[in-house]
Amino acid sequence: MKRITLLLGISLILLSCGNKKKHKEDTTTTNTTLADSTSQITTPVAKQKLAPDMYFKAQGTEPFWQITLSDKMIKLNILEDSIITPHTTPVKAQDANVKRYNLHTELAEMTITISYKECINAMSGLSSPYSVTVDYKKGADSTFTKLNGCGTYITDYRLHDIWVLETLHNETVTTTDFKKKLPSIEINTTTNTFSGYAGCNTMRGALFYEKNLLRFTDIITTKMMCANNKENDVIKALKSATNYSIKNNRLHLFNPNEELLVFKKID
Repeated sequence: MKRITLLLGISLILLSCGNKKKHKEDTTTTNTTLADSTSQITTPVAKQKLAPDMYFKAQGTEPFWQITLSDKMIKLNILEDSIITPHTTPVKAQDANVKRYNLHTELAEMTITISYKECINAMSGLSSPYSVTVDYKKGADSTFTKLNGCGTYITDYRLHDIWVLETLHNETVTTTDFKKKLPSIEINTTTNTFSGYAGCNTMRGALFYEKNLLRFTDIITTKMMCANNKENDVIKALKSATNYSIKNNRLHLFNPNEELLVFKKID
C-alpha cells in the first residue's frame, strides 16, 4: 500500500512538471509571436521618423508638439498621439513669405501656416526664423485645436561640399579667365554659410534656403584689383541664383530665366 501511494505521488509530481514546462513553452511562443508582431508594426514607424527627405521641422510647448514635413508625408506628434497625412503643395501668399498647407484625410483635417517671421521658443528662449501655426481636428471632433510654435528649414545636406566652377552662363571657363585658378565655393549646411575664391578675391556669405529655393546672400569679398577677370560676372551670377539642382557630381545654379553657373564637386 505504501509503495502504491509513493508511486502515485511521484506520478503527480512528474505530471505537474510537464504541465509547467508546456506552459512555459506556450508563453515563450506567445511572447515571441508578440515580439515579431510588434517589430512589424514599429519598423515602418522607425523608418518614417528618419525621413531622409525631411525639409522642415517645427515644435511648440503647452502642450509639447512637433511637426515634420518631408517630400512624401507630413507628421504631427502631440504628446502620445500623432497625425500622418500625405504631402501636398502649399498655397503661397502673393505679398509675403507665407505658405499654407491644407490637409484632409478620412481621419483628420489639418492646416499648417509657415510665416517667415522671427519666433522665440517659450521654453528655451532660442530664436527661429519661422513662426508656425497648426490647426487640426481628428475624427468626429467638431472644433479645431490651435498650436503655435517655431520652425526652420533643413538645408539639403548634399550642398555641404567644395565646388569648383565649370561653366558660367553655359560657357566653359578656364584659368585664363581669372587671376590664378578657377573660382570655388565651400558650402557649410550646418551654419548656412559659404566661403571661397571668386577668381581674384576671397569671398564669404550666407545661404538662404527653403524647399525649392536657394540664394547666396550677404556676399563680402576682399578688395584686390584684377584686370581682364570674370570675377564680377561670377559674383553677379551667384547673387542672381534662386534655385539649384545636383546631378552627376555637379551643382547647377539657375533662376527662372537661365542656368547661371555649374560647379563640379572636387572631394
